[in-house]
Amino acid sequence: MRKLCPNYDREDGLETVLEVPIPEEMFAPASKSSYRSWAHMRSWMRPSSHEKPSPALAVLGGGRSAEVQLLVGVAGAPLVPLPISRRDHLDAPFAANIKDHPIEASMAKYIVQQYVAACGGEQALGAVESMYAMGKVRMAVSELCSGEEGKATVKSTRHGAGEVGGFVLWQKRPELWCLELVVSGYKISAGSDGKVAWRQTPWHHSHASRGPPRPLRRFLQGLDPRSTSDLFSNSVCIGEKAINGEDCFVLKLEAEPSTLRARSSSNVEIIRHTLWGHFSQRTGLLVQLEDSHLLRIKSSSSESVFWETNMESLIQDYRTIDGINIAHAGRTSVSLFRFGENSESHSRTRMEEVWAIEEVDFNIKGLSMDCFLPPADLKKEEDAFGVVPSYARVPFNVRSSLTKMSASKVVALDIDDSYDIQGDEEL
Repeated sequence: MRKLCPNYDREDGLETVLEVPIPEEMFAPASKSSYRSWAHMRSWMRPSSHEKPSPALAVLGGGRSAEVQLLVGVAGAPLVPLPISRRDHLDAPFAANIKDHPIEASMAKYIVQQYVAACGGEQALGAVESMYAMGKVRMAVSELCSGEEGKATVKSTRHGAGEVGGFVLWQKRPELWCLELVVSGYKISAGSDGKVAWRQTPWHHSHASRGPPRPLRRFLQGLDPRSTSDLFSNSVCIGEKAINGEDCFVLKLEAEPSTLRARSSSNVEIIRHTLWGHFSQRTGLLVQLEDSHLLRIKSSSSESVFWETNMESLIQDYRTIDGINIAHAGRTSVSLFRFGENSESHSRTRMEEVWAIEEVDFNIKGLSMDCFLPPADLKKEEDAFGVVPSYARVPFNVRSSLTKMSASKVVALDIDDSYDIQGDEEL
């Protein structure tokens, strides 16, 4: 990971410290795609107007830029289904008589207690007040299908190596966090100040997600054992399952109806959001994190459009940092399904992300509330579903030779529930 950028205005000038360290692959001029990635990076180091996106981002009817936007928008900064209430003592659920809980809930609490012990114990986890993590990612769209009358058009990944990037995470509490992610020259920022969760992308103004602020999903991918234990302390055990030959207990957690209503709006309804955690029976550690998310887009006609998002993260390479077991690698698979209305509008998109952690540190000195402030241009719309500007396009090309769809039927998905709906113009 490279942390310094050359000075392109003056050859004898000092190098610039990058806010987000970049993998060496983005600097290697071995291919045309890597050159274009670095061209985007180089443009950031020069003064520019932020009123409109660059031409590369304005033309998003298809192609590489559309794929990068889709990858970053969907897999970059997803949130967990519901807020996390931090307990003062990690063994708080066991203070009450275990007989007062149903057997499924009692088993889940016992499994969570074993997980806490496997990650380093109550004392080690309780001593963590803040954390920092830096890592790299490789993302790729593996499949894009749109079909009519049973006929599907499949598009494989056109960039075999995928899109390369890096990220930096900061956290003080589950509701205080900040992420900066750069993928192939495109940057997304996201965070929460304890009052509102927000995100910012080059192709859309800063916007807030509806409902109470929720933690970033990446923290539950083996980076924050305490938040993981706090979240699953209210889950139920639904059985066992083998993950890569490892026998695991399966804990299930569903978002409450009140939480779903808070995240819904007049034209978008969050139907369900469910989370599953697979904990190894041998080690007690979290092996896989899975969640499913279904929403309904209400249209002017009697029919509605449904979007289902399924994410599955395999968590690997646990290492001990300051007495705490932290996962240092993993792979996330995402599936997006669009259905409803007529069959010609159905689509399926699959993407993958491989991630690795390069640095982790705890109890960061000087990490104040100022580090988690939202952007000054944050816009919290009444219904939290902004209209994409006329110069923007949908994040992936649905314009097949089969049909020509109205843009109002296509949704630019952001997992944090801040969906962007296009106008009624034709694509």
